[in-house]
Amino acid sequence: MQINDLENKALWLRQELWKMVMRKGKGHIPSAFSCVEILIALYYGGFAKVFPGEPKHPDRDRIIVSKGHAAIAQYPILADYGFFDKSELTKYTEPGGLLGMYADFRIPGIEGISGSLGHGVGMGAGYALAAKSDQSFHKSFVIVGDGECYEGSIWESAMFAAHHNLKNLIVIVDCNELCILGKTDELLSLGDLKSKWMSFGWEVASVNGHSFEELLRAFSKVGSKSKKPLVIIANTIKGSGISFMEGKAEWHNKIPSPVELSQGNAELGIVEFE
Repeated sequence: MQINDLENKALWLRQELWKMVMRKGKGHIPSAFSCVEILIALYYGGFAKVFPGEPKHPDRDRIIVSKGHAAIAQYPILADYGFFDKSELTKYTEPGGLLGMYADFRIPGIEGISGSLGHGVGMGAGYALAAKSDQSFHKSFVIVGDGECYEGSIWESAMFAAHHNLKNLIVIVDCNELCILGKTDELLSLGDLKSKWMSFGWEVASVNGHSFEELLRAFSKVGSKSKKPLVIIANTIKGSGISFMEGKAEWHNKIPSPVELSQGNAELGIVEFE
């Protein structure tokens, strides 16, 4: 896809997520919206191998959204790839429906789930090590939050991946500078994330996480001659796309009022929906 096509696809994903959450009054829009461009670049930018209608294709790349509050961001994409019927999107969180507020392994295309945060990198490292052992060529992509990087398991997995030269493991840090309680730097400073990951033996790229040009340039490093795993620090805005949510921690799991709903519809170009 061209950049303009990817931008249109990002708008489509925000619209679908907004409608899903607003219909049911359940979900975490800001967490999902900060990683929209990351997911669109992965699934539609030509870097991750995804096979329409075949969620278990042996040659697929594994894509894990470790920041569990944003798991719903995959749902419209997985339906778009024909992994399940698109009608499931309108049944989101309904009894008997496939899609819950948090992902689970019943959903075709979900490669890893996150209850307690911090496990996605370990799962991705396991997939990557298995691929290396089997001389398979599939890669593992893991999206983590910057607040999630408080978890020690992230850094244990980072050491493991560097030790085993897992160049087929790519971690993307959705660095939106917020977690549920407030600003990450004020709650517990993460310091210089770029230097930190480098000290653990990783290749590091830092990008604007809402710029497809920068994201695609960073993903082009995948498969380089380096034997190191790659981390992409994607600087993002929590709630990107909805002006009154952007960069505000209080919107983590808050549902808009009717007036705010109308404003959000207008900002996303959505005609009123049921």
